[in-house]
Amino acid sequence: MPNPTPKHPPVKLTKGYIDKVTPGPADELHWDTDVKGFGLRVTPTRKLTFIVQGRVGGVGTAARITIGPYGVFTVDQAREVAKEHLRTMKMGIDPREVKKQQEAERQQKVTEGVTLKQVYDNYVSRPDAIKASTGKWYEFFVTKVFADWQDKPVVSITRDMVLDRHRKMSETGLHGQRGAPKSADSAMVALRILLNYASRQYRRADDSPLLQFNPVDVMADHWAKKRKSEKLAKQERKKRYIAFDKVGAVWNALHEARTTARNRDVLAGVDLALMLLLTGCRNTEMASITWDRIHLSDDPAECWYQLVDRKQGFPIQLPLSTQAVEVLKRRKRMTNDPTAFVFPSRGSTGHMTDPRGTMTKVSEAAGKHLSPHDLRRTFSNIAMRECRVEKFRVDLLIGHKPSQEDITALHYADLDELQWLHPEVQAIGDYIERKGAVAAGRNVVPLVRPA
Repeated sequence: MPNPTPKHPPVKLTKGYIDKVTPGPADELHWDTDVKGFGLRVTPTRKLTFIVQGRVGGVGTAARITIGPYGVFTVDQAREVAKEHLRTMKMGIDPREVKKQQEAERQQKVTEGVTLKQVYDNYVSRPDAIKASTGKWYEFFVTKVFADWQDKPVVSITRDMVLDRHRKMSETGLHGQRGAPKSADSAMVALRILLNYASRQYRRADDSPLLQFNPVDVMADHWAKKRKSEKLAKQERKKRYIAFDKVGAVWNALHEARTTARNRDVLAGVDLALMLLLTGCRNTEMASITWDRIHLSDDPAECWYQLVDRKQGFPIQLPLSTQAVEVLKRRKRMTNDPTAFVFPSRGSTGHMTDPRGTMTKVSEAAGKHLSPHDLRRTFSNIAMRECRVEKFRVDLLIGHKPSQEDITALHYADLDELQWLHPEVQAIGDYIERKGAVAAGRNVVPLVRPA
């Protein structure tokens, strides 16, 4: 829109004059006679705005500055503001640049005042930012672990604060009772992510990042040592399975424990361990399985249990050996409720979570400390090393999907109904049972002495 052209001779701007001003078909300017450069802009819709116009330092193009609307400013107030702007321009200072600088400083104060809680709120409110469960953990860290930091500006969080909070969490936990080193690490990872987000999202007046460095980076050495330790532990964990010459002893120990179980929970723990050994299933998945996800038949090849794919979310049917079917049939006699847990417990979840007592017996028989997950490792080792089952099939039996590079397996093989792998799982079950017989001395053939 072209600049309005004044059509009126200068007059002394007064309230009475302004109240009688009538608008024209285009913007019009009414200049004041008392203060040269002070004026009133009138739009066709009769929007009345005070302005001031002058040259910075008396040279160059005239700078026109809006003072504000009539009604918010009286004529006298606007005239005083105009005088101040004109004095500033006469000294060679552009009021527009001053205003920009003031706004930048104001914005910088706002930016530097952004709190940890504000960063968290903005981070989790983004569409599809993170899973709801992850958001709950972030909320716990911000409102519990960093409760006294959540209203602090993130720029005030220092490296020393990070180190001190991590140390306290690791040594005494959230409530000062027991150490929680894993929670301490997780909290710091979440904090690092939030502060990195803040650094990207909020900029200073000079467009530099809000944070010149992330204070959580001080944890780098700690995490490097931890990764090295975990790598060594992982290498050690690979050896944590039942030695092949101990498989029979463990099998027999579990069956003996079953006959001496003193209550329902102990019996469920023993049967759960047997199923983990015979299927290679994850403890959490097998422990929480219900009867409506198990199909038993007189035909062993038609027996299966169902899991939900951890990534895709669709059901997968996995075959059962005759040994596993026998365990399940014995348990089936205890209930007719299809929605009941196969391995019930009096605990808060209603089902077994960790067969700790049973695993103590397993460890004693195996001669080393073992966890439920080590039974999964045992299944995989027996499958590949003793029964010569190819890795691709073992991966399917334990719930691992083929790699993205394996196009044939991903797009042509049936990966949802795996009863076709029954011969493999049966071979594993037979091997375990046979080792039990050997350990019990039931298949030892005595040497015939010569006459």
